[in-house]
Amino acid sequence: MRVRRVAGACAVAVVVVFTTVALLLTGDATGVFFRPVDQVAMILFGLMLGGAILLLARPRVRVGPEGVGVRNILGEQVFPWALVREVSFPRDAPWARLELPDDEYVAVMAIQASDGDRAVQAIQQVRDLHRRHTAPVTETGSDA
Repeated sequence: MRVRRVAGACAVAVVVVFTTVALLLTGDATGVFFRPVDQVAMILFGLMLGGAILLLARPRVRVGPEGVGVRNILGEQVFPWALVREVSFPRDAPWARLELPDDEYVAVMAIQASDGDRAVQAIQQVRDLHRRHTAPVTETGSDA
């Protein structure tokens, strides 16, 4: 949650700074002159940097009966519950992760250590859903 606010504020600040500098740079005593195309390019560059910063606010995790969907900075993957061995949050790790077969894992950047109690609640919810959807099915009826 905090990452989204910080990323949004930083993106706005970068765009404002680049736009302001671009509009103020018109000429110099050294003989260097910025033409309008240079100013537009600087503004566009600021917009691209702002957009790149906003990618940090993109991570999400969605959990449902079929599995868990993890969207980090680029791309999204859906893992069926049968593939998820454990939902862990290793000590000193910046974010949670899904433990997969063959000692593989996927970072869950949406659950970050910097979120404190919110991260603890989120990891507990994902673990509870993992247990619920991977619990062995027991038959209650008997054939007599």
